[in-house]
Amino acid sequence: MMTIDEQIVDYLKQLHMPTMRGCYEQIADQARKEPLSYEQYLLELLKLECEARRQNRIARNLRASKLPPSKTLDNFDKKRLPAKVASHLNVLTDGSFLNRCENVLAFGNPGSGKTHLLCAVGHELIEQGKRVLFICCSQLVQDLLIAKRDLAMSKVLKKLSRYDAVIIDDIGYVQHSRQEMEVLFTFLADRYERGSLMITSNLPFSKWEQIFKDPMTAAAAIDRLVHHSVILELNIESYRMKVAKKNKSKKPDGPPKGSK
Repeated sequence: MMTIDEQIVDYLKQLHMPTMRGCYEQIADQARKEPLSYEQYLLELLKLECEARRQNRIARNLRASKLPPSKTLDNFDKKRLPAKVASHLNVLTDGSFLNRCENVLAFGNPGSGKTHLLCAVGHELIEQGKRVLFICCSQLVQDLLIAKRDLAMSKVLKKLSRYDAVIIDDIGYVQHSRQEMEVLFTFLADRYERGSLMITSNLPFSKWEQIFKDPMTAAAAIDRLVHHSVILELNIESYRMKVAKKNKSKKPDGPPKGSK
């Protein structure tokens, strides 16, 4: 016949509660010493189990997100942000825009920090239990083309719809064919008012005709994106260029006169 402890472990295995299984004895000892009521003892176990599941979910979502691990708020120089962009930061990191299916569109020159900023927001959203996907525009387009070829577009769109936010990096950075832009527009249209997009681009809307190869398609894409959106304009100096200039200024101009 099974002991009480063996029965507890068996039931917790069946219920898939590994954290409670691993710590119920320790918390029971604590309950006897303090003492804790039966309800407090149960509450402590449930809190530990739920927190472990939350942390596991965050780790799982972080792996699936493909976010660059180094691009977080902790190592982002927020002092470089224009005042208008900085004022949006708290709103973005609290994740409330996801509930409204709003898009976040970041424009700026290469090196202005737009990718780092959106990735940093993505990391904060994952900490809140949200599902985020980071993907370069070129990779997304290729994935969609393969799905279209294999008659699996609806399946791929459904998979992408499960993410609370999809970060598309560098839209317009590389010029694509009309067929490639058609599948991109299909994705944008499918996502419209159903989930948030976070997009970086070095091209202003006035030049998006270059991306979609057709003024009507470009106008339709822009209309869907800006209808519910937060627009961030990072018209600032390239961070990499700034660092390069700083490093150059530290280097001596040359060897002292008379040296060999």
